[in-house]
Formats: sequence, structure tokens, C-alpha cells
Amino acid sequence: MSGNSFGQLFKITTFGESHGEALGVVIDGMPAGIQINLDELKKELKRRAPGQHAVHTSRKEEDLPEILSGIFENKTLGTPITVIVKNTNQRSQDYAALKEEYRPGHADKTTILKYGFRDHRGGGRASGRETLARVIGGYFAGLIIPKVSFYAYIEEVAHFKMKEKPKDHSVDRGEINIPDKDLSDEVINFLKVCKQNGESAGGIVTLSILHSPTGLGEPVFDKLKADFAKAMLSLPACIGMSVASGFELTKLPGSQMSSDSKNFGGMEGGISNGEEIVLKMAFKAPSTIGEKAKQGRHDPCILPRVIPVVESMAKIVMADHFLRQSAYEIFHS
Repeated sequence: MSGNSFGQLFKITTFGESHGEALGVVIDGMPAGIQINLDELKKELKRRAPGQHAVHTSRKEEDLPEILSGIFENKTLGTPITVIVKNTNQRSQDYAALKEEYRPGHADKTTILKYGFRDHRGGGRASGRETLARVIGGYFAGLIIPKVSFYAYIEEVAHFKMKEKPKDHSVDRGEINIPDKDLSDEVINFLKVCKQNGESAGGIVTLSILHSPTGLGEPVFDKLKADFAKAMLSLPACIGMSVASGFELTKLPGSQMSSDSKNFGGMEGGISNGEEIVLKMAFKAPSTIGEKAKQGRHDPCILPRVIPVVESMAKIVMADHFLRQSAYEIFHS
């Protein structure tokens, strides 16, 4: 099975299965001499961890990172960094019903069609648990671009939608990453009912990136927006990504479209222009529903826990392009 690596100069390779011994990531291309803070890494993983809220899966994992290589005296060595997180609360028997049955929209059937064999326990490599490795990668990527601010939040869940965007990145995102207290309470009650009934829901996540360096992104195939799209669409259940207001911009005439640079979403010609980068990601409702959802441990909606993963993938993309741009500038200086 290939396709487990992402990035060029800053590259992550994730490994492990949802119900295996551990999951982890190898990070290649991390510059040397950068100070790390293990407590900050733990905080990032906790943001994604299951079992912290009534609308999460009931699976509880501490998700404690163990650094195996690439760090000495809390500084990066410039060599490959390997970090693992051991699985401690699998309960694989909860997935026995899925051994011979396929969840529509999940990778159950297509994995069999491709490989002829699969790990049905929690979805194996296709499990959302794999994303903890991306959060680890995102933590290290963020150290390369510390001045860039990333702020993702839930804009829509099912028929619930925020009326106004947050004024800035300091706005509290609340219990489930909706920066609107009243709407958050409504969505929490809605998702509790979904969980009780074995139902699920999807929605839209918005990501705002401030203080981006200019000039990130390569013309043609490696445009910044193209790598953002690949990064986001690689996430489980992500079915679409748009820049700025997305398809709504198609309704504007050219004169109106060009009158406000915000319509470009911080990128022109696929290259960052230094303005706010805005991306919107659509996530479908989880595939495990009905009695299977009630018997196992599944999220009725992945959006509350996907926020740090979205931010992490964006950090990885931008760190990779930052190093590529820096290498270009050094070469031509």
C-alpha cells in the first residue's frame, strides 16, 4: 500500500492502524535546532482526542506521544523525527458486525476490491484515528512558520449555520469548535439526539490563515491552492474544498469580483499574496449509522474533532512551501 506520504521538502509519512499496537508519523525535512515543547504537542493531540464530550465517540484514548528519534535536549536534530502514539482502548469486538458487512461511503468495500484483504477493526488505515499522526506533523510544521496564525471553526452542521464569521482568531470556539454560544448549544443538543438514534450529520469547516508569507506556491501543478485541496481532500469524509466564498463567486461579474481582493482568498494565480487565506471544507455525515453506530463507538459528526486536523494539514502545506521558497531565495541570493 503506497500513498502514505505527503509533502516535498517537509514530508510526513504516517503509519499504523486504528486497532493495531500504535499509530505514528515519520517527519522528514525538519530544520535543525528548533526548540520543541512536548506539553504543547500533547495539547494539540488532546484537541483531536476522542471521548471528551457527549457528542464524541465514547472511545477514550490519552493519545500520549512518544518521540523515538530526531530530537535531542528538546531541539530538532535535522534528522527524521519519529513519533508514535500507542492504542490503549481498542475494544475490537465492537466491530465484529462489520467483518462481513460494508458501510456505504466508507473504505470497507473498496479496500477489499483493491487488496482482497482488510483490517475491519475500526477501519484500519481508513479510520479517522489515523489523523492523530497528521496533528503531530502539523505541530512540527507550525514551528517552522510560527508567525502564521491558523484558525478553523465549524460554520455549518446539517441545517444549522453561523450568521457571522468570527471577528478575529481570538474568539473562543466553545465546546465543539463553533464560535457562537447559542448555535453551539443547539448543535450539541441536535448531535446528542443523532447519537442516541444512530444517526449522523455532516457540515462545513472554515479555515482562516493570517500573516501568510507572500510568494508561497508554485505555478501550474504545485499551486498553493492545489496542495491545500489535496491536503484537505485526503482527510476522511472530506468531499470538497473551496477558496474564499467558493462557488458563490461564480455568480459575480468580473467587475465585482475584481473590486475586492478578499474574493481571491489570499491567493492569486495559486501563489499567496500576503492577505488572509480562507478555505472552506465540506465533510459528509459519518457512514456508520443505525444499530452498528449504537453497538460500536462512533462519532455522530466528525466536525468537532476535525478542526485541529484541518489546521495541521494547512500548516504542513505552508511549511513545505515556505521551505521551498526559502531554498529558492537562498539559491538566487
